[in-house]
Amino acid sequence: MMALILRNGLYTIGFFLLLNPVWAQTEAPKLKIVPLTGDFYIYTTYNQYEGNKVPANGMYLVTDSGVVLFDTPWDSTQFQPLLDSIEHKHHLPVIICIATHWHSDRTEGLEYYNKKAVRTYTTALTDELSAKNGKKRAAFLIQKDSLFNVGQYSFETFYPGEAHTADNIVIWFDKQKILYGGCLIKGADAENLGYLGDGNKKAYYATLLKLKARFPDPKYIIVSHSDWHILKSLSHSIKLAKKLR
Repeated sequence: MMALILRNGLYTIGFFLLLNPVWAQTEAPKLKIVPLTGDFYIYTTYNQYEGNKVPANGMYLVTDSGVVLFDTPWDSTQFQPLLDSIEHKHHLPVIICIATHWHSDRTEGLEYYNKKAVRTYTTALTDELSAKNGKKRAAFLIQKDSLFNVGQYSFETFYPGEAHTADNIVIWFDKQKILYGGCLIKGADAENLGYLGDGNKKAYYATLLKLKARFPDPKYIIVSHSDWHILKSLSHSIKLAKKLR
């Protein structure tokens, strides 16, 4: 009798799993970290946008002096787990964070990291727009295109012009030929340039051409919301932007 009950119980559970495959699967991680090259890593968090779960890629660089974070997690529950994961993996703290424009998928963690003694940076224009739109703000401002030297690494911030937003900047690592494009560059599989409610449709094409002329030979192009493995993302974005003119 007990065996029959057990078999029936297993049958019931199995039938429930067939009807509810999502319940049976392991929930996807909220934070994903993968190596890019050398001391560079891509981290991804997720949030809801128009009813869909959307990934948001950021990057960090491990230096002898500490870790530099490029953009913050979009998901507020991952602000501390990202810091913890980095320190556990590399035995170094995050010392600097640079956000590339004022939208929440780039700046949401700035206030939290300010309190954690991380030196947070945005451009002065990003700070102005963050204040105007009620977004989180950095403790330090970049007044113009700047060269940063941290530990054994150097990189530059570059403002190519208005496009996705009025303030979008990119970050370039000349020795490694890494172009961190943020939301300015869309993935090679993107069907459009995404949300343009705060953008400049007329300027987008010229801005991307200026960017390509400045950094013509990247080995890696990191984009915010798509697969970053495909190097054609910038040329594809240029084609999409050309249609906006």
